[in-house]
Amino acid sequence: MDSRKVDSRGESAARLARNIACVKYTLFCFNIVAWLCGLGLFAFSIWIRVEPGFEEWIRILDIYAYYIGVYILIALAVAVLVVSFLGCCAALVEHGLGLLIFTILQVICFLLAIFGTAILLEHSTLESRIQPMIRHTMNRLIMYSEYEPQRTMLRMLQESVACCGSEGPNDYLNHRQPLPIECRDTVTGHAFANGCVDELTWYLEDKSIWAAAMAMSLAMLHVINAVLALILMQALRREEQIMYRRN
Repeated sequence: MDSRKVDSRGESAARLARNIACVKYTLFCFNIVAWLCGLGLFAFSIWIRVEPGFEEWIRILDIYAYYIGVYILIALAVAVLVVSFLGCCAALVEHGLGLLIFTILQVICFLLAIFGTAILLEHSTLESRIQPMIRHTMNRLIMYSEYEPQRTMLRMLQESVACCGSEGPNDYLNHRQPLPIECRDTVTGHAFANGCVDELTWYLEDKSIWAAAMAMSLAMLHVINAVLALILMQALRREEQIMYRRN
């Protein structure tokens, strides 16, 4: 009877050891994926921040609030790079306290990803806080378009984005200003139908969607990693209990 119990405990311990190894290496692989995603998000966010032409638009339109979400995602990416490395180490050495700290950091990174994505999209999409800022700047540039450097700024924006005025060509009529040549299509000669507020917002939105997608992918990975870490911690505690009973 005693030998049967010993054999049963031995089989249970061996099965638990295999499960621990499976969870451990799965967690390790997911941390590698998270590290690569964090590196991609870091590179893309830095590119958004330092892109020369884009930074010039931000300066002209005075919409530095757009960079708030970018800064948060950069901080998230740096945190992911560090936490994922520590998570790999904690998983491989089966360090209980390290896994607990890793789980807490995963929750923090998850919240940071959600918050950063929300702030970024709140300042880069249609009907967001960024549109009134762009509208105010465009109206001011149109109002003083006979002067420099407002004329140059307005020309650069409208030529680059293929837009006209703030909401459309009628903005120039409302301000009793002549319709500039950069408001017209060089092929058809017709004025651009869309205003710069929508066109510029769509341009910002295109950039932000990619960053938001990477951040939300990381958020999903944080949930998976936290769950795997909790499962591994529980399995390690059970293994300790089995070893204690055997001794």
